[in-house]
Amino acid sequence: MRQGWGEKYAQRVHDKGKLTAWERVEALKDADSPAFPVGTFVNWCRAFDQAGRSLQSPGAGVVTVFAQVAGRWVIVIANDNTVASGSWWPQTPEKIERAQEMALRLRLPVVYLVDCSGLFLPEQARSFPGATGAGHIFMKNSQLSAAGVPQIAGVFGDCIAGGGYMPIISDRVYMTEQAYMVIAGAALIKGAKSQHLTSLGIGGPEVHVHQSGCADMRVPDDQTCLQALREEVAKTAASGADFRRGGVEPAPPLFAAEELNSLFPPDHRTVYDIRQVIARLVDRSLFWELLPDFGQEMVVGVGRIQGLYCGIIGNVQGPIPDPEQPGRLRPGGILYRDGIAKISQFSRACNDDGIPIIWLQDISGFDIGTDAEARGLLGYGSNLIYTNSTNQTPMFTVLLRKASGAGYYAMTGLPYEPVVQLSTVLARQSVMEGRTLAIATYNTKLDDEFEIASEDPRERKKIEEGMAAIEARIEGDMDPYKAASQRDTDEIVSPAELRPWLSCLVEAAYQSQGYRRIKNPRIWSLHDLAALSGGC
Repeated sequence: MRQGWGEKYAQRVHDKGKLTAWERVEALKDADSPAFPVGTFVNWCRAFDQAGRSLQSPGAGVVTVFAQVAGRWVIVIANDNTVASGSWWPQTPEKIERAQEMALRLRLPVVYLVDCSGLFLPEQARSFPGATGAGHIFMKNSQLSAAGVPQIAGVFGDCIAGGGYMPIISDRVYMTEQAYMVIAGAALIKGAKSQHLTSLGIGGPEVHVHQSGCADMRVPDDQTCLQALREEVAKTAASGADFRRGGVEPAPPLFAAEELNSLFPPDHRTVYDIRQVIARLVDRSLFWELLPDFGQEMVVGVGRIQGLYCGIIGNVQGPIPDPEQPGRLRPGGILYRDGIAKISQFSRACNDDGIPIIWLQDISGFDIGTDAEARGLLGYGSNLIYTNSTNQTPMFTVLLRKASGAGYYAMTGLPYEPVVQLSTVLARQSVMEGRTLAIATYNTKLDDEFEIASEDPRERKKIEEGMAAIEARIEGDMDPYKAASQRDTDEIVSPAELRPWLSCLVEAAYQSQGYRRIKNPRIWSLHDLAALSGGC
């Protein structure tokens, strides 16, 4: 995905004296900062048939990434100029808008590295119209500007139509000598007006820096432009994260984060200890758990990541005590009434205290049945959904393994707009497991033990084949790479990558100053919860 259309097209870019998108990102970011891309697998394995050729658009032809520039976290949006000259494919606008939304929610500066020949015209019907079509990018530009979020643009080459509009609302616009911004390129003008012009002459730096005022500075080449962009980012507000640490230095977990790659059992039906996961994510492996004896299918509490406080909510796997029937156990990984009430209250308290929340999902869904309905599970679930729909504090969701049914929604799945949703390579998103769905589909053909009721060999074979086909299709649909291809998750990571990723996201959540309420820990509502529950 990172190679775009490959070395041949990268060489074409180099032959023009330009850098590729990823080379620009590497030159822009701080040397010691990792890059955390989002949307890497958009359009993964998706082919577009054009004039007898099968074309692909790796990453939808655009790179979107969290990176530090001049010590500040920023969102970088860079057209991949090795993929059809950085043009916009189906899902390119939505990927750009998703990155802009992340920047808006966290108030992070946005740096646009623009080298875009506009819409990929043969597929324009799937990227131009609609509520999230290409024009919505410019609305996001405007919302970022209205919120006071810095936007800085470097224009490096072809910027035609929408590609020309994207940088204009930015606070600073730099153009290289090879760059031009035009509503319509020379080829279109020749066809429409029979005028023989060049795109550089129509909208190059001579026009936009010295005549139209649509750009601020002209620079000779890519490297000079990227250095100028770094200097502009350095003029923005410094990070508030150090102040919010309160003198506590970041520290690695006591248990190495790399151990997460071997902590999860290969069979998703086998249990593990969620507290062991948390111990490999938080600083010094220290975690203040709240309400441990109530709603035991859920774990909630506070830890530090990179020296900064964050709330953590996770599903407990394996058998847990059943409070309704003392001495009996019930399965974990399911939302019951007490657990829902517990995480609802904890989520509200974190929001009230200004603490970002990390949701660690491995959930099979809500409790079901007569008793569950009689206990008002629908009402409790609605309470949780309302809480998470109205929270203002940044929330980040991690799909560890299962993300099933309405439980996926209730625990701030992507439809409930977490700032970022990560999936591990083990994650499985679906309404229900393939076998369960096959049983539900053929329920009238099965007995009470879910065995095929018919004695007719031909009918039995037909039902067996039908159930097997459904199960196989659902298993394929649960593939995290399919989810990422259609933007049902933001990024796929290995379990060992979770600690670095969360370090980036939590620090980014504390970077901006003054736009959201963050309480110091002496006045947290969480202390009230602990006291009321008999904790320390």
